[in-house]
Amino acid sequence: MTTESGSASPSGSPRVRYGYFIASEDHGPRELVEQARMAEDAGFDALWISDHYHPWVDAQGHSPFVWSVIGALSEATRLPVQTAVTCPTVRTHPAVVAQAVATAAVQLEGRFRFGVGSGEALNEHILGTHWPTTPVRLEMLEEAVGIIRDLLTGKQISHRGTHYTVQNARLYTVPDDTVQIDVSGFGPIATDLAARIGDGYIAMGPEGDLLSRYRERGGTGPASSGVKVCWDTDRDNAVRTVLRCWPNLFLPGEMASLLPDPRHFEQATQLITEQHVEDGPVPCGPDPEAHIKAVTAPVEAGFDHVYVSQIGPDMRGFFDFYREKVLPHLPR
Repeated sequence: MTTESGSASPSGSPRVRYGYFIASEDHGPRELVEQARMAEDAGFDALWISDHYHPWVDAQGHSPFVWSVIGALSEATRLPVQTAVTCPTVRTHPAVVAQAVATAAVQLEGRFRFGVGSGEALNEHILGTHWPTTPVRLEMLEEAVGIIRDLLTGKQISHRGTHYTVQNARLYTVPDDTVQIDVSGFGPIATDLAARIGDGYIAMGPEGDLLSRYRERGGTGPASSGVKVCWDTDRDNAVRTVLRCWPNLFLPGEMASLLPDPRHFEQATQLITEQHVEDGPVPCGPDPEAHIKAVTAPVEAGFDHVYVSQIGPDMRGFFDFYREKVLPHLPR
C-alpha cells in the first residue's frame, strides 16, 4: 500500500496514517477550514470530513455544505481529504454527486478520496421520499457507485437501472487519475458490499470482526476507522461535554440510520448518563495514555488509517496536546 492511500516506511512495509476528522456537525465552515490548518501543523497526515444535512442533536449546532468546505480545504492545506461519508443515493442524485467528486478531485490535485455509505434518515428524508430498508439502500448504493465511476471517466453516459436514470450526461472537468471510492460498513451485509465494490473500507471504532469479514470477502484496499475523543484539562467536564454534545454515540442498534430528526435523537438519548460516557469508548480528559490507547485500538485490530475527532470547544488545546503528547507515541 504505497499509493495516495498511504506512504511506505523506510523498510517498505505500510505506514499507518493518522488523520483528523473535522466534524461538520460541530462547527461552521470557517472553523472547519481553520481546524484543517491546525491539524496539518500538529502533524496529522490526512483529513476526513463528515457530510450531513442535519447535526445529530441541536447541541452540535452546525451542518455546512460539505462540497463548499472541501473547495476551501483545497486551498488551505496540502493534506489528503476524504468524505466520511457521503450518501449518494437519496438526497442528491449520483450524477450530481459525480460532478462534485470530479471537481473536488481536480481542486485537490489527486489528494481526494471519496467515502460513501447507505446513509441515515436524519439527512436523507428531507425531500419527503420513502426511506428504504437496508437491503434496498445498499442496492441503491451499488448502482450509484457504478454511475459515479462511469461519469468520472469523462465519457458520455446514459443509464437506465433499477433506481436511477441518467441521460446523455458527461463531465467535462474530471481528474487525470481515478478517484478511489471507499465504502463504509457498519454491519455484515454492508461490509460485504464494501469488499465487492470498494477501493477501501470505512468503519468507526476498532471493528476487528467486520474488518476480518471485509478481508475474507476479498477486500484488499486500505481500511480506515474513526475515533471520537474529548480532550479537556478536566476529565469530569469532558464527560459532561460528550454527554451534552454527542449522546447519540451511545445509542444501540439501527437507531442512527432510522431516526429522521435531531429532536428524535434528543428524545432517544434522554436515558444516556454520565456513567455511560465514563464506561464507553470515548477517552475523556487530559490523560495521554487514554488517548493513545483509544487511537491505537483500531491499528491493533488491523486498520491502516485512523481518524481522530475532538468533541469540545478548545481546539487549540486539543491540537497542542496531540502534537506533544499523543502523535509522537503512536505506532507507525
